[in-house]
Amino acid sequence: MTTGQKPGLRRLAATLLATAASAFAMGSAHAAYPDKPVRIVVGFSAGGTTDVIARIMAKELTESLGQSFVVENKPGAGSNIATDQVQRATPDGYTLLFVAVTSAINQTLYKNVTFDLTKDFAPVALGAKVPNILVVNPQVPVKSVQELVEYAKKNPGKLAFASSGSGTSIHMAGELFKMKAGIDVLHVPYKGSAPAMTDLIGGQVQFMFDNMPSAWPHAQSGKLRALAVTTSDRSKSAPDLPTMKESGFTDFDVSSWFGLLAPAGTPPEVINKLNAAMQQALDKASVQTSFEKLGAVGVKTTPAEFGQFIKSEVDGWAPVIKASGATVD
Repeated sequence: MTTGQKPGLRRLAATLLATAASAFAMGSAHAAYPDKPVRIVVGFSAGGTTDVIARIMAKELTESLGQSFVVENKPGAGSNIATDQVQRATPDGYTLLFVAVTSAINQTLYKNVTFDLTKDFAPVALGAKVPNILVVNPQVPVKSVQELVEYAKKNPGKLAFASSGSGTSIHMAGELFKMKAGIDVLHVPYKGSAPAMTDLIGGQVQFMFDNMPSAWPHAQSGKLRALAVTTSDRSKSAPDLPTMKESGFTDFDVSSWFGLLAPAGTPPEVINKLNAAMQQALDKASVQTSFEKLGAVGVKTTPAEFGQFIKSEVDGWAPVIKASGATVD
């Protein structure tokens, strides 16, 4: 710039240079992501399915992206404490949420929920689905889903189904079945899947939808009778077990699912880098083997596809929750 140029032109040139430098610095930062450890917040205690799958993925992201991805457990309020914490975090990719189906249910279940799952987060990728299994106590004289429906209709109000707690995905699967089958059955909530399973085996309740990892071993041992899996496809862990769709419920597709979210406003370059690393991890035989031990199935999506899936889950569960009357303040 020559000394004869006007001050206004010099200021404009300086502004353009500063803007270009800032954009270059931001682009470089995104390209270098991650350059420090990343937190993956889980809204449940250590050892549960959400936590186990989160740790499998965190290990793979650490190896792929060269920085530590550390799982941090923040249980409470059905995972809402963790969800709220992450939505308030700086949208830079260094605080992420490993989300489960519970959060989609909570959007309607809780009266005063502090987040909007479809607006306050940037979807990264769906990671895995775990089928639920419809299991009955062997003393119930049924061997198929249709026989269970017929038996329940002949004995209105006499059957009870267990769940791991009011408002859980296991409870909602039972309510969906009750609504679609048009049967009069009692819901009995427990403080966790283990005590519910104990009473189901003991005959205090008659049936239950439970996650495959906890229900299937009891079916294999003969303590329970498995009638169907709730996913649209049969499970590799139980290939002879029909789906609910095959059993007459054409649009019954329920699973516990798990994926990765970032706060809304996280740069697309960061989202895409995380998504690519997750897709790479899901292709690994070691990850697939780990998932199979849990009865889980890896699911690959783009960020946009995961966002659409979350919206469909929030919208799909809302009428079931309202019909059940379940609510949490």
